[in-house]
Formats: sequence, structure tokens, C-alpha cells
Amino acid sequence: MYAEIPTGLSEEHEAIRTEVHRFGADVLRPASLQLDLLTPGEVVEQGSPLWKVFRAWYELGSHASSLPTAYGGLELDAAASHALFVELGWAAADLAISLGVAAMPFQLAAQVALLAGNDRLVDELIRPFVEDREARYVGCWAITEPGHGSDTLGVGRAEFHDPAGAGACRARRDGGDIVVSGQKSAWVSNGSIATHALLFCTMEESRGMAGGAVVMVPLDLPGVSRGAPLDKHGQRALNQGEIFFDEVRVPGWCLLADPDLYPTALELTLSHANSGMGAVFTGLARAAFEEALTYARERVQGGKPIAEHQLVQSKLFTMFARYQQARALSKAAMVGLSELGGIGGLAHAISSKVTCTDTAFAVASDAVQVYGGTGMVRGILVEKLLRDARASLIEDGVNEFLGLVAARQLVDSYAC
Repeated sequence: MYAEIPTGLSEEHEAIRTEVHRFGADVLRPASLQLDLLTPGEVVEQGSPLWKVFRAWYELGSHASSLPTAYGGLELDAAASHALFVELGWAAADLAISLGVAAMPFQLAAQVALLAGNDRLVDELIRPFVEDREARYVGCWAITEPGHGSDTLGVGRAEFHDPAGAGACRARRDGGDIVVSGQKSAWVSNGSIATHALLFCTMEESRGMAGGAVVMVPLDLPGVSRGAPLDKHGQRALNQGEIFFDEVRVPGWCLLADPDLYPTALELTLSHANSGMGAVFTGLARAAFEEALTYARERVQGGKPIAEHQLVQSKLFTMFARYQQARALSKAAMVGLSELGGIGGLAHAISSKVTCTDTAFAVASDAVQVYGGTGMVRGILVEKLLRDARASLIEDGVNEFLGLVAARQLVDSYAC
């Protein structure tokens, strides 16, 4: 196999990357291939390979890799986090997203707790999540609605402040509690299995999308119900499903951001989500390239391995170069975002997400082309990689709209 450029990680973090790669090869990829063949209902059933993945990941303690050491987390630096998510994406992008989203509510709650000193968050949610080794705490990011998709992410755009565009899932204060009513759409990742939702909803309709709030909602509260998980073309191991809230009463200490803080909280969350997507799909691009290279060296046509034909060599080099570009950009974006404290780097995070997902789809498509007809057969890894990569151009914001959000950021604040 070709030699990778060194990661530049510390010895400790390189050992973590190696452990995660082994976990990906031994646990994640085989489980993802199994789950790809199941119905959505079978995927989330107790006893399915999905739960073996979650328990193995939590047993490693890697679910708390980004949480502060003050609360018992590993608090990996950005370079190590990038390497971790590349390895997860290499193994199985769908499960990588599921595992990443599982930690999102607790990560944001930890940041709020550090700033505001919210002991209830720490004692009742953050520490129990960090100490969890049986996947009893699983998060989801509930932001999309039946009537709102990528527009919920338009922070900084004029439409974001239009009252006519306010979300339909509403929260109101009632004494010391927050009461939530409405629906989140079937595209909520981990929506079918989550125990806690990082809920983005509307609190002040007059401000439009900007009048939102972020609430940590335990999903075992009265008034919460769910729909069936989606039956999707790709990323089938990533369960997604709708969540309904009927006058759900949430303790006031679960409010992570009110309307005044909402745009900042959204930018922070979107930046981290998009930079994570960049890393995950850099990993998928690497997997597609490696599969194509291995196959090209073994497949004989015209009396010699197809890797000896110049047209195939040209395609392999293009795939390799695209992957290396994605690797460099996704790492730069994640490291730079960390140095900025998560705010002010949204355009860079979006650039990483859009570029790396486009790259993953292009490289996976080329891998199928190298395989020829065999690459179209279910059960062949590159066929699944292509389907999984296609979904990435839409999730966490369609790439075209995200580009407009980034452009607004650049026009308003970019300094030459």
C-alpha cells in the first residue's frame, strides 16, 4: 500500500488514532455492511449490530473524546480529533455520523456549563454521559422540521430574521420550566434511538429563525413520541426519524441558549458539525481510493493488471490527489476553528464540508468506474461508499445553500 504523509500527532494521540483505526476495521465496517442489508426497524432493534457498535465505542471511552477533562472527558486537541474522525469515516461514514451526533448535546452542554457554572447540567447529564460504558446516553441534533430544512442554518442571512420564516416547533417559558410543542422531521440523525435531544426550536417568533432557543430535552419525558425510522438509499446504518413534542415540560436548567444567544449557538454548532463532516468524508474518500487501488492491482485485463494501463493510472492519481487535498483542507479547518474558539470560522468549516463531501462523491464514483460492472453489485464496498457519499451532499445542509451562508459570512466580515 502507498505511504501516507505523517500525521504530526503526539505519541499518545497517534496511539489513539491507531486504536480507532483498529476499532473501525474490526467493528465499525463489518457492522455497517451488515446493517446496510437490514430494514430500518431491524437496524434499531435491541440485539442488532448497531448496539454492539455503540457499546464497544463507549467501552473505549471514545464517546467522550471531545468533552473537557474537567468533566472526565479526553478533550483531544483538534488535530487528534480530525485524525479520529477520518478513521471513523474510512471505516463507515454512516456509523461515524451516528457516533458523533450521539455526543453533540453533551458537548454543547459542557461548553455552557463551563461558561455559566450550571451544576445541574454537570451532575445530571454531562458526568453520567462521560462515565457511561453501556450507551445508556445517546444524543441527537433535532433542528430540521417538515417545513424547514437547510434554511434553519442560514445564520447571518437576511431571511434568517424574517418572522414569516420562524420555525413551527415552539418553546415557551412557564414558571421555571420550558414547555415545548411541535415536530422535528424524519431527518433527525439518531432520532429513533436517542435518549436526549439537542433541540433547536423557536422561542420568539417575531425574530424569525433568529428567535430560536436551544434546549436539552430528555426524550423519556411525558409528551414525547416518535415516528418510524426512514428507509434510505444510503447511510442505512445511520437511523433517522421524526420526533413529536406535545406540551413537553422541560426543567429550566436544560435551556442552553435563549434567543439572544441563539445565533451564536447555531454558528458554533454548525461550525463543529460541518468541520466534522469534512473529516468523516475525507475518510470515505480515502477508503474509496484504497479499494480502487487494491482492485486495480489485482484485476487482470488485456494480459496485465489494470493498474498497468495508463488510463487507470491517471484515474488513480486524480483520486489520490483529491483525497490529499480534502485531508489538508479538513485538518486546517478543524484546527483553525479550534484556535478561534469555535466562532468566526464558519466559512472555513463550510468550505471543508462542501469540498470534502464533493470529493468523497467524486472519488467513490471513480472507484466504481475502476471496478466496472462489479462496482455496481450490492455487497461490494465501493457500491455502498457511493451511496453513502451521495447523502453527504445534502445532510447538515445542502451544499449549495451552505455555500450561500459562507458567502454571506465572507462578504460581511472577511478581511483581505
